[in-house]
Amino acid sequence: MRSGGEILVDGLIGHGARHIFCVPGESYLPALDACYDRQDSIRLITCRHEGGAAYMAEAYGKISGTPGICFVSRGPGASNAMIGIHTAFQDSTPLLLLVGQVPREETGREAFQELDYRQIYPGVAKTVVRINHPERIPELLGQAWRHAVSGRPGPVVVELPEDVLGLEAAVNDLAPLAIENPAPKPEAIGKLDGILKTAEQPVLLVGGAGWTPDATRSLTEFAEKHRLPVVTAFRRSDCFDNTHPNYAGELGLGPNPRLIEKVRMSDLLIAVGPRIGDMTTSGYSVLVPPERPNCNPLQKLVHVHVDAHEIGRVYAADLGIVSGPDAFFRSALALDAAERVQPEWRDELHGIYLDWLTLDRNVGEAVRMDRIMAHLREVLPEDAVITVGAGSFSIWGQRNYRFRRPGTFLGSTNGSMGYGVPSAISAKLLRPEATVVSFSGDGCFLMNGQELATAVQYDLGVVFLIVNNNRYGTIRVHQERHYPDRVSGTDLRNPDFVALARAYGAHGQRVTETGEFADAFERALGTGGPSVIELMIDY
Repeated sequence: MRSGGEILVDGLIGHGARHIFCVPGESYLPALDACYDRQDSIRLITCRHEGGAAYMAEAYGKISGTPGICFVSRGPGASNAMIGIHTAFQDSTPLLLLVGQVPREETGREAFQELDYRQIYPGVAKTVVRINHPERIPELLGQAWRHAVSGRPGPVVVELPEDVLGLEAAVNDLAPLAIENPAPKPEAIGKLDGILKTAEQPVLLVGGAGWTPDATRSLTEFAEKHRLPVVTAFRRSDCFDNTHPNYAGELGLGPNPRLIEKVRMSDLLIAVGPRIGDMTTSGYSVLVPPERPNCNPLQKLVHVHVDAHEIGRVYAADLGIVSGPDAFFRSALALDAAERVQPEWRDELHGIYLDWLTLDRNVGEAVRMDRIMAHLREVLPEDAVITVGAGSFSIWGQRNYRFRRPGTFLGSTNGSMGYGVPSAISAKLLRPEATVVSFSGDGCFLMNGQELATAVQYDLGVVFLIVNNNRYGTIRVHQERHYPDRVSGTDLRNPDFVALARAYGAHGQRVTETGEFADAFERALGTGGPSVIELMIDY
């Protein structure tokens, strides 16, 4: 006989979960108690806000490819976690949000902190699974796990009435079922062969979920074989080695105008993995939806996605292939090299990327982010993990660093602020030997900066960079463009971030000149624990 909490935690361990991110709540105390006896098998990470806990679980799922696990209490806890669920949904990240609920006999009475999760979560979660009997926990937990990882990955909410977790039952654990991801049909690869043979200026766009080292190796071999320039989708720059001669840059926030023009004029776009959303297409202008006049009617589109519902959802593809990246490239490697694609096309786009990378666009003389990024490119190992929140500052971390391995870049494609700190904590837990550097703006940091206490509690040696311009910079840019000389609501009066870091028990430094950064960064790494470097930026 085991309690429902024990059955649940044993089931998570059996499916391969090794970390749980939580803010403790009375609605799931039996599950917390079960974790006490299973500390050698699963680690419970106590966070300071449910939004931070959900972000950590999302980042964990993004790196590992298996569902990140987040426990929150009912009502307010579930509401606070919503931002992480939306992030996981738009980023196609597997995640399980385990939410406590009022006892079954109180359901529907608007009991203390009661919420109807089947009403509030549809649209941001793949499904909501309610468990009403402890005997069914193995079955329904397995169902939730399969939902999270199958097809287009995403978040699943598991509703756990408080009394169910406390009841005992004699039930067997169920072994996790292997998930078979779709592979391309031979006739689809044959059609791709015909399209490739007629192309002279093709572009390969990669992004989305499901990128493993094997998938990246197959992608690299495919791109080299056909002399294809490779472009990464918004916040998926780590899908392909940025130092490779086939790399042409990222389509996303603040894209290279010359790259946009080259993608528009290409006669074939092969998109593998991304949904091809508005950030990747600069507001649906790089690639034009069917209802608008096409900027290049000769361009063909091949869209490869793991979910059939995403193909044709916005763009009418000439060829749609339902497949994950790994299976697609393994099948496509059998094709003969594209006959008409010349290496000059690839080299031209790679040269455009190198020019864009080295441009000095930051005119401030005090702290030059372009030079700081050049230093980080020089000193960080290729397995270093970069995390970014949301804001203009994030461009430096995502565009001006050169990623070399999959799983080394964490950023939310839904543009939610506060992501940089908790995602870095998750990355360090999952990869303790890797150097982890987090980018946050001053506004972004204070969205989840309290999770610095979590980093200190678990002694996680993350370097947190705070790019401080004393305002909500992105909104200020839009404000000044549309309402010049009418500043309203975008100025910030910030705390002393160095003193704040020290108050939490972290190392703190302030950089006011570019030349100070190298030594400050070396000192931060040398502390071995969490460290904050505040970068004073001229807006």
